Amino acid sequence: MGHLPHATAEELGLDERQLQRAFDQLRQWTEGPDAPLPSAALLVGRRGRLVPPRYFGRQGPEPDAPPLRRDGMFLMASITKPVTCLAAMMLVERGQLVLADRVTRYIPDFAAHHKDETLVLHLLTHTSGLPDMLENNVELRRAHAPLERFIQGAIRDTVPLFPAGTDVRYQSMGTLVLAEIVQRLSGQTIHEFLRREVFDPLQLGSTGLGSRGFDRQRLVRVQTPDYQQGSDFDWNSRYWQELGAPWGGLFSTPEDFAVLCQLLLDGGQHGGVRLLASETVRRMTTNRLHEQPGLPEAVRRATPWGLGWRMNHPGASDSWSDLLDRTVFGHTGATGTMVWIDRRREGFCVLLTTAQRSQAPWRLVRLSNMVAAAFR
Repeated sequence: MGHLPHATAEELGLDERQLQRAFDQLRQWTEGPDAPLPSAALLVGRRGRLVPPRYFGRQGPEPDAPPLRRDGMFLMASITKPVTCLAAMMLVERGQLVLADRVTRYIPDFAAHHKDETLVLHLLTHTSGLPDMLENNVELRRAHAPLERFIQGAIRDTVPLFPAGTDVRYQSMGTLVLAEIVQRLSGQTIHEFLRREVFDPLQLGSTGLGSRGFDRQRLVRVQTPDYQQGSDFDWNSRYWQELGAPWGGLFSTPEDFAVLCQLLLDGGQHGGVRLLASETVRRMTTNRLHEQPGLPEAVRRATPWGLGWRMNHPGASDSWSDLLDRTVFGHTGATGTMVWIDRRREGFCVLLTTAQRSQAPWRLVRLSNMVAAAFR
């Protein structure tokens, strides 16, 4: 099994000259002392094969950092979220979890601050009303708090920003609560569950929630936000890398993650290993906001979400591309990562950079436009 086989762009029905535009742009943005992107990797796949990934830039943002390693492991940031949600959906299939149940059925203490009406479904679709981060998020990181402290805060201290099921607001803490449900039902940590149930069966030897067990020299260092500057808890610190936050701590390589993309395109199975039923994958990767009657129509129509996976939002500032329709699903990450999967055209794009996405989200969109235009 292992990685997907390589092929030429022409063999995959891709315009090689158009793809080269994206490669040239990445080279321009990663070369020189004032390069805006410290490093980047781009991979495009279609119909079970992929164009060999291309790598650009350095192993870290430091000017004297060595060239990017071909076995470098990128911090996927929030692309972690749909992988955590995949674990939850595996438990749904096993009859251990019901999305229409209240969260309090699995975590009674979650009722604090009037959260007793929140459904498991709300956690997967960013409609729970939970805040993105805890109020004491920075203090916990500064104290090198274990993941359990974050979990306790998400359960007991969070105050909803709106009644569950009435609006969409991106929320990392909802994914953390979902991870805790997986831990309680499976009797394993979320890190162990994903390794034993997902990564090992698919032979993804360069993917893990957190960096424990991997050579730290392989970890690609990223640009960090101002509040992390000069700290010992930033995204490149041993503490944060090893914590393996279920909302943003996944490490992977382009070719490893391509296997997960292909698994979804193939309806939940790859190389003789089936993780999910095809209908489960369909529900995860199509708009589920229509099933929540309390949401305003404009929200359901313009900002659709699947279960863990976000649908493309054409015409919005957080769209992945002007050239992808609303049936395309994927995710982005704050460290400058983007993945999208186009079921209709049987292809996907894995674009991993190490520059903060919030500083220039348009860069990823421009590159994505170039890749999307290569599909013929």
